[in-house]
Amino acid sequence: MRIRYKPWARKELEESKFYREYPEKIIGKWKEEYRRPNQPLFIELGCGKGGFISQKAFLHSENNYLAIDLVDPMLGLAKRKIEEVYKNGKREIDNVILTRFDIERILLILNEQDKVEGIYINFCNPWPRGKHHKKRLTHTRQLENYKKFLKQNGNIYFKTDDDNLFEESIHYFEKAGFKIIKLTRDLKNEKNFWENIETEHEKMFLEQGIKIKALICQACDKL
Repeated sequence: MRIRYKPWARKELEESKFYREYPEKIIGKWKEEYRRPNQPLFIELGCGKGGFISQKAFLHSENNYLAIDLVDPMLGLAKRKIEEVYKNGKREIDNVILTRFDIERILLILNEQDKVEGIYINFCNPWPRGKHHKKRLTHTRQLENYKKFLKQNGNIYFKTDDDNLFEESIHYFEKAGFKIIKLTRDLKNEKNFWENIETEHEKMFLEQGIKIKALICQACDKL
């Protein structure tokens, strides 16, 4: 998603207590960055404007969350969204961290010592052209990387509006040794699928009559 330059974003991120500027220095030690380091750690890949991670982290103080994106304006908006949600809920921000990094190089900031319980991938870029498929966050090449820090039997939670990305991602997950334990091609009308947090994108797609596809898969073939 394209987004306009936000001149305030970089300064606000640098001053934020829940933003980390140099994630490479924290590899293998992410849990120590949180007030309650023994809590399960979940990550969101491509957090965008923070609509999902702000609500998920607020609702689940028993977990720690790390949200990653590459674009400063997005992270700036995510920071403000988190602050808004926690302020309205009268809670201190103590279980969520933002960082900027290229997810294609994620093994430079996360390893098996970080023991991630679950990964959220929401409405990622579908990269429709064949030569760009390897850039997909659900591509087999990426999934093999995630297995290096995702705990045995840890889950990936994936949802998208894109039919082709979804169908091809099913094959990516299976090829990478993940077991699909839940799947729907119409999340809106699937009862008790998961605790669904509708993002800005999701509401827009639903208003256009586009069905949201989702799945949960489990890391069963960790190397």
